[in-house]
Amino acid sequence: MAAVVTALVVAGCSGGGEGAPASEQNHYLSLGDSLTVGVQPDESGATEETPEGYTDVLYRTLKDTDSTLRHERMGCGGEDTTTFIEGGIPQCDDRYEAGSQLDQAVAFLEEHGDRVGLVTLTIGGNNFTDCVAGVEPASDAETELSIDDLGVDEDCVADGLERLETEVPVIAERLTEAASPDTQIVAMTYYNPFLALSLLDDAEESDEDVEGSEDVSQDVPDETAEEVAQERAESDLAARSIEILNQVNESLTTSYQAAGIDVADVDEVFEGSNTEVPADSDTGMPVNLQHICDLTWMCNTALGPDIHTNLAGAQEIAEVFQAQVR
Repeated sequence: MAAVVTALVVAGCSGGGEGAPASEQNHYLSLGDSLTVGVQPDESGATEETPEGYTDVLYRTLKDTDSTLRHERMGCGGEDTTTFIEGGIPQCDDRYEAGSQLDQAVAFLEEHGDRVGLVTLTIGGNNFTDCVAGVEPASDAETELSIDDLGVDEDCVADGLERLETEVPVIAERLTEAASPDTQIVAMTYYNPFLALSLLDDAEESDEDVEGSEDVSQDVPDETAEEVAQERAESDLAARSIEILNQVNESLTTSYQAAGIDVADVDEVFEGSNTEVPADSDTGMPVNLQHICDLTWMCNTALGPDIHTNLAGAQEIAEVFQAQVR
């Protein structure tokens, strides 16, 4: 935060006022995917950009320090590590004269130098959003999500991790090389919205209990029953999603730290691996699932499931970034 404040004080002493050249304007540059631009469901459940992303919340906090700070909001919904580098999403490419978000960011950093006090980065989550099949409800309003329709595409996961491990270092290197030594770059880990899939599993188990289905477990040989139990354990999508997200966040953290980029550990605040149910819980949910329901739209039956944060979630993420800003 000191670097940001110092840059702003220097600008204030330069005597520019309202007529100051654009080159003397100080900037906060936000880069990344839909979380960067505050995507949330509208009243009909369709997603749209809003001014309530974590970057907007963070900017308002920074602006309290200096009212002249400008937010360069360069993110775009749908970006993954590959498109961030190369382009390829039409609605995103239309925003970037330089060809891709990374090219545009590099050009901006090289042009404005130490006038950019802070850069935030959120990228990599979309490498995996298509790896869980069946998450989107069918167009038929009467059709609901079913745990039986969901599954993890392990080839998709492997590809996403490979691109993460090879492309995030490229992104980190290009940004750090283009940025001024006085510019701080902070990137984030991800929370796990797919924990909410466990609610589908629980709901279907409850339905089966109500229906009173016949217990045929005594007719199943012991070794076959063990195999069935193992298959059920392996098909637990919520548990598998925790494993995948841990790999994702470990890869991101390693790449960012190697490049000298600070890390906002969002998953730590969401407590993604905490499966304990608090003694005073009103819902009976484990801590990690409760956070997802409280801070995203995944458990909202009217507008969701939607992986994006609500305003409360955006505020939580902004606080994690704020703690890293120096």
